[in-house]
Amino acid sequence: MRVVGVKEKYDYEVLMRNSTFCLVPRGRRLGSFRFLEVLQAGCIPVLLANGWELPFSEVIDWSQSTIRADERLLLQVPDMVRSVNASQMLHMRQQTQLMWNQYFSSIQKIVHSTMEIVADRVRRHTARPLTVWNSSPGALAVNFTFSDYLPHFPFYLTSLGTTPSTRYTAVISVSHGGSGPMHTTPLYKLVKNIARSKFVERIVVVWTSSQAAPTESRLPGGNVPVHVVASAERSISLRHYPHPHITTDAVFSLDEDVSLTTDELDFAFTVWRTFPDRIVGYPARSHHWDDSKAGWSYTSRWTNSYSMVLTGAAVYHRYWQHVFTHHAPSGLLSTVKTTSNCDDILMNFLVSSITRRPPIKLTQRKQYKDNASEARWIWTDPSHFHQRTVCLNTFVSLMGHMPLRHSNLRLDPVLFKDKVSMQRKKYRQIEKIGS
Repeated sequence: MRVVGVKEKYDYEVLMRNSTFCLVPRGRRLGSFRFLEVLQAGCIPVLLANGWELPFSEVIDWSQSTIRADERLLLQVPDMVRSVNASQMLHMRQQTQLMWNQYFSSIQKIVHSTMEIVADRVRRHTARPLTVWNSSPGALAVNFTFSDYLPHFPFYLTSLGTTPSTRYTAVISVSHGGSGPMHTTPLYKLVKNIARSKFVERIVVVWTSSQAAPTESRLPGGNVPVHVVASAERSISLRHYPHPHITTDAVFSLDEDVSLTTDELDFAFTVWRTFPDRIVGYPARSHHWDDSKAGWSYTSRWTNSYSMVLTGAAVYHRYWQHVFTHHAPSGLLSTVKTTSNCDDILMNFLVSSITRRPPIKLTQRKQYKDNASEARWIWTDPSHFHQRTVCLNTFVSLMGHMPLRHSNLRLDPVLFKDKVSMQRKKYRQIEKIGS
C-alpha cells in the first residue's frame, strides 16, 4: 500500500492561490524568496522573521499588505489572522497585487523601482509622495514631466476628493475633408452640434487632409472658439497630440464624419466625469485569442463583451495624450506611423496597461458612422480588420503582455444615475432619434 505524502497530495502554487494568508518564515538568511511567491499569488504574507527589513520599505508601506508576527510566538498567529475583517482582507490582497504588478513582477521593474527611489533621494524637492507609491497605479506609472500636482492626474481625482473640470475640449480629426460646399459636409454638422453643448470649452480641428484647410470663420462655432490646426505631416497620431489649445482635463476625440447629437455629446461627458481615468465613448470593439492562428484577433462583432472603445467618438483625460505622444515605446508609435492605422487601439493599450481597467461603453444609435461618409468604406474592408489584428499582435509582442480588459458594462442615457422619469426629460432628443 502506497502512502501519499503531503507534497504529492497538494499542488503548492494552487494551494497558495486559494489561500488568504500565507506564512513566510525566514530562510537560510533573514529574508526568503517565499515572500515574492506569496505576493504573486495574491496571498497576504504573514511574516515570521524578526528584524527583517522588507524591500523598498523606504517608500512602500508594507503594513497595508502584510502581517508581522513574532517568530518566537507562533501560537498567536491564528488569533492574529482571525482578527482581520473582510474589508481589511480585500484591501490587503489588492495591495499585494499592486506591489507585485508594479514593482516586483520582473527584473526590469525591480531595477526601475530601485533607480526611481535613488532619483527621489537626489531630487527631494520633486520626490513622489508616499501616497503615489502605495496607491494605484503606482509610482512607475506616474510621469511627473506632465505635472507635479496630483489632482492633474486622472487616477487621483476621486481619492483626493477633487472633481474634474466642468468643460471639455473637442478635438476633431479630419483626414478626408469631404466634397461640395462646406455647410453640407459632415464636419460642418458636427461642429454645429458641438457648439450647442453646454459643456464645450473650445473646438480644435486637426486637419491632415490633402485638401486645403478651411478658415476658422467658415465653421459654425458661434460663441465657442474654433481652432484649425493644419499639418503637412498627415500623421494619424496627431489626433492624440497635446495641442496647446487643449487646457481642459477632458478631451472629446471625434472623427470628422461622426453623427452624434448634442445630447449624446453631453451625456458622454457627464459619464466621463464619474470615470475620469477611463476612455468613455460610443463605438466599442473587442479582442479574443484565436487558437487556429495562435494569436490575438480583432473584432467589431456586437457581443455582450468589449475591451476597447474607439477614440473616433470618445472622451478621455488629456494626461493620456501626454503618455501617447511622449512616453509610448517607440516601437508602438512606429507601428501606428507605418500602418497609418491603429492609433485608437494603441491608446486603449496604454490606458489599460496603466489603470488595469476596461473602458466604458455608452449606448448609441445603430448608425455610428454617417452613411454618406467618404471614409465609411474602410470599416467594411477585410484588409482593414486584418491590419488591425496585426497591430494587436505587434503591440502585445512589444509590450510583453496583453493589457486589455473585457467588460460587459454599458451605460444608457435614460438609466444612468438619475431617476428614469427625470432622465427622460433631460435627454428627449435621444429618445426621438431612437424611435
